[in-house]
Amino acid sequence: MRDTESVEAESLIAQTTMGIYVIRAEGAGPEEEPSDVGVVLEGVEVLQNLPSVTLGCVMLFGLIYALNLNYPKDLKCTFEAFQKILMELDTTKLSPKVQGLKIKMLQ
Repeated sequence: MRDTESVEAESLIAQTTMGIYVIRAEGAGPEEEPSDVGVVLEGVEVLQNLPSVTLGCVMLFGLIYALNLNYPKDLKCTFEAFQKILMELDTTKLSPKVQGLKIKMLQ
């Protein structure tokens, strides 16, 4: 039997184009280890039981590259900033928005 929160979580995952989910025990704070971390692509949990959000991020980017996926339109700048500023990949081709953010961060 699934509880209401499980049904709601499954519904949210099904609506997610691309992302990372984190499940914590009830009452757990953000500093506590999650009970599950996973990666969602096109509404499907493609990876689960990852040990950390960091690994979830790395795996998501690995899947994006391996499957030659485009970033979701509404998150394009977020993914580009993550890739080009934080991960320092393909840093010679920055969009104007990401270029502006990088300059502000370096000041």
